[in-house]
Amino acid sequence: MSNIHGKAYAMNAISPMKPWKTWIVRAVFFLMRYFPSATRNLVNLSFIHFARWVIVRRDAFPRLSAQLPKDNLKYDYLLFFSNFNGTWNQYIDAFSAVLSWGLNTIWHWSEKFPGAVPVTPLKNYITQGQFETDYYYTAYPHATTNDVKAAHRVQAAFDELAAAADKPADEFEKAYRRFLVRVQGDLGATGELPVGTE
Repeated sequence: MSNIHGKAYAMNAISPMKPWKTWIVRAVFFLMRYFPSATRNLVNLSFIHFARWVIVRRDAFPRLSAQLPKDNLKYDYLLFFSNFNGTWNQYIDAFSAVLSWGLNTIWHWSEKFPGAVPVTPLKNYITQGQFETDYYYTAYPHATTNDVKAAHRVQAAFDELAAAADKPADEFEKAYRRFLVRVQGDLGATGELPVGTE
């Protein structure tokens, strides 16, 4: 499947929205920008690399050529883009359970949105609007976001240990033991790919 690269999955979904509702969603986005606590639950989901909502007005779609007629669309469109670790089902389940308030606040204005809970109608809704990612690249395909964060912690601890290399042997030994204690939870293999992502 083109949406997957290693342990990462790219999800893109589009949903129609009546033009008068676009301004409500823009207001919601404006408020979320100035009240970061509204997105705290999203940030705390450590398996998410990236999530973004975009509004495309019905008169703002690009044309491949000036000779082509302009589209006469009835709806504006709400696009949702996200990259995450794990399977599609795990991701939607987590969104429904943890972020139902946020999903309902934003997606509620789209046509026929069933609500974030229960999860089965939400999955059906997303499936209908989801489109394949033709090309998806991730710099670390066999590492999750938590693996990358762990690597940064190990590097920082190692840099501190390297700074102690010129110290007397007994001080370096203490620094080395502190290093081992500090990084022991971050060492190891990145593990297997989640079932259903290969």
